[in-house]
Amino acid sequence: DDAIPAVYLTEMDQGLYAGLLGAEIRFLCDPDSGWISSMAVPLLEGWEGFDAIKIPGPHPWMDRYLDELATFTRHAEGKFGISHFIVIDGLNFLFELFGATRTYLSLHLEPERVTEAIDFAYDLAVFVQDRFFETAPLVEGGTCSNMMSWIPGGRIVSESVDPFHMTSVDDFERWGRGPVERLFQHYDGGVVHLHANGRHLVERVASLEGLRGIAFFNDLGYVPSFDLVGEFRRRAGD
Repeated sequence: DDAIPAVYLTEMDQGLYAGLLGAEIRFLCDPDSGWISSMAVPLLEGWEGFDAIKIPGPHPWMDRYLDELATFTRHAEGKFGISHFIVIDGLNFLFELFGATRTYLSLHLEPERVTEAIDFAYDLAVFVQDRFFETAPLVEGGTCSNMMSWIPGGRIVSESVDPFHMTSVDDFERWGRGPVERLFQHYDGGVVHLHANGRHLVERVASLEGLRGIAFFNDLGYVPSFDLVGEFRRRAGD
């Protein structure tokens, strides 16, 4: 068994980012797997309030995040690793601000403002991810991962391209590639996961500069990912 066990801070999952900005956070639990996650009630009703949001100073959500990281790190030493923490940036961050519908409309109606929000999301993501890597040590020079067990070669981030599962590959190239590659280049690369409804993105995601791997998820109503491994390998090219 070559697996390396690692704990993931599941309840912080998505809610932390918008929670740091004052959004109302809702927790949810999958009754079958026990996975606990969090999401935000959209923070803003429109772009009028966007200019007022700032990277936070001391904040209860960050205190909780750092305290939990430190606790797990202290007790994990020599026993298991601490998994890297999902990145919520790009359109994922806009979902947290406005909800999905307004985000998709904004791509066409207010693209300049979308670009501003994506730049802010990058700074917030680096703020959160830097705190993770400052607190949770690397394991044998690599990053533990709930996606891929363990990834050699430094600080590896876990990106999400979920918003593009419901868009065209052209939208991914216009709005997704740049923010993902920018974050990969800031660290030592990254991994991406694809849900079953995002399989049309395989070729584009596989060509991301700095990509270290793709995790293929299973979703209800779709052919299991394992049954398509050969196809995915051919389409990814590596």
